[in-house]
Amino acid sequence: MIDLRSDTVTQPTAEMRKAMAEAVVGDDVYGDDPTVNELERLGAELVGKEGAVFVPSGTFGNQLALFTWCARGTEVILGNECHIIQHEAGAASVIAGVQTRPVPAPQGALPVETVRQYIRKRDLHAPASSLVCLENAHSLGRVVSLADMDAIKVLAGGAGLPVHLDGARIFNAALALGVAAREIAARADSVMFCLSKGLCAPVGSLLAGPRDFVREARYKRKIMGGGMRQVGILAAAGLIALRDMTDRLAEDHHRAKKLAQALAAIPGVSINPGETEINLVFFSFPPAVDREEAKRITNFFAERNILINSPDEGVFRFATHHGIGDKELALVLETCKAAFGGCGR
Repeated sequence: MIDLRSDTVTQPTAEMRKAMAEAVVGDDVYGDDPTVNELERLGAELVGKEGAVFVPSGTFGNQLALFTWCARGTEVILGNECHIIQHEAGAASVIAGVQTRPVPAPQGALPVETVRQYIRKRDLHAPASSLVCLENAHSLGRVVSLADMDAIKVLAGGAGLPVHLDGARIFNAALALGVAAREIAARADSVMFCLSKGLCAPVGSLLAGPRDFVREARYKRKIMGGGMRQVGILAAAGLIALRDMTDRLAEDHHRAKKLAQALAAIPGVSINPGETEINLVFFSFPPAVDREEAKRITNFFAERNILINSPDEGVFRFATHHGIGDKELALVLETCKAAFGGCGR
């Protein structure tokens, strides 16, 4: 089965499975799991931070950052299409007790002047701003420039606000920008990044930042139920993900760009191949706005052992990853031509 739904569907490599089986473990709540400690050390080093804490998921890491940085009843400024707003089940209001203030963010970049206008001090009617959140790579598949990030960091710093970066795919963004991940992370005070998006680890993310922040985050991780005991079994796969799997993301980018170019040649498909910057390919097929047509297309792929998500208002997202090699891509391209070109009707 070829799975284009997400880069979270990757399977652990044989080396990861062996490392997990043989992992030296302790009790992470006591801080004596050596494999977790090594993962946190390496993760912090890669993003240039003083420390890191291992968490179960990207959503957990983002929400832990908000819970750690923000006082209850304050306000977080972030992009209107970012993951924290769109895909984290309203957790900011439940866990951190904060209000989110979404900003229109074309291509994922927060407009500086708009953010400047959105920053508030507490008064009788308004909550105080407590945090600005960025996302890079953006969940819509775009990469935000370092210059855009710099502008927000300067603005936020001048207002006394920390910046948190949702860097779930920070290594994809780093490859696309041609810089090290720490160069992106330097534009934020804290950063979350995933080990299970494209890097083949079965589960887990890291939240990194200043030493005092990480100490407080570790305490609040416990409040959130994130004390995971002998979790070195999972951290062992995360270590391999960080050491061996980040550079190979370039293969996923290459195949995504090839897929985007092929889709652009199909009449009726709307896509700008230049906007495919990482491993996520977004394209529009207007007939798929119709529910029955959308179902026909997803079934057409499924019948050929290819899993895809249903479109959102006619917009599809295909993700390339470790499980999509040249052979699998060729079958995907052939199926796309048949499904969208009309031959599958």
